Amino acid sequence: MRIAYFDCFSGASGDMILGSLIDAGLNSRLLREELKKLSIPVIRLKVKKVLKGGIAGTQVIVEGRSEKRSHRNFKEMMRIIDRSHLETDVKEKSREVFQRIASVEAKIHRKPIDQIHFHEIGGLDSIVDIVGSVWGLGQMGIHEVHVSKVNVGTGFVKCEHGTLPVPAPATLALMKGKPIYSSGVERELLTPTGAAIQTSLGSQFGQMPSMKVERIGYGAGRDDLGQPFYVWMGPRTDYGKICHTI
Repeated sequence: MRIAYFDCFSGASGDMILGSLIDAGLNSRLLREELKKLSIPVIRLKVKKVLKGGIAGTQVIVEGRSEKRSHRNFKEMMRIIDRSHLETDVKEKSREVFQRIASVEAKIHRKPIDQIHFHEIGGLDSIVDIVGSVWGLGQMGIHEVHVSKVNVGTGFVKCEHGTLPVPAPATLALMKGKPIYSSGVERELLTPTGAAIQTSLGSQFGQMPSMKVERIGYGAGRDDLGQPFYVWMGPRTDYGKICHTI
């Protein structure tokens, strides 16, 4: 059995997770082919090498060609997944991630879950990050996801609801019961999408398992904090499993 270990010393977001998987060996061409199963013709996925803190990493950017919509609600996102040609397990796990985000947002804002909206290019980046990460972990033969304690950042962030504290209420709700901390960086390091992916797919949170490094990857976020998003791969020495550290 193979495992993934996410080392979130610089937080986590959907694009950072997906970028780190590609940097660690996930085939971006096959990823693009898989995303075509969503039947969203406006999606364009850019994968490029960037420098963070002097280290080369992979950054993933989702563009919506001629995309005029500013958001999609939860019901629309579910419809896109349900009508797609994705494998059943990818559909189920992707729905679970979206369900977690929408559920906490609905409770926080006291709205019906169907009225919860996903922004950022009409929610397209959310669906690419979530579906891509779910599919990517499966494609790489990962059966278990382990996560370190997560650096969430501090300060404030501007969003559709105004100025919110960091971690944002949805992020904090998603991480309930999980180990988090702040290194004092005044930035939103952990996003709701990153938190939802990790807490939906993650089975254990804590220290990195004992391992021998075989592959190393670096995922880059949008902000330039001088810190890449790390991934190491190798067999878990106590169980003989494969590990990713991101």
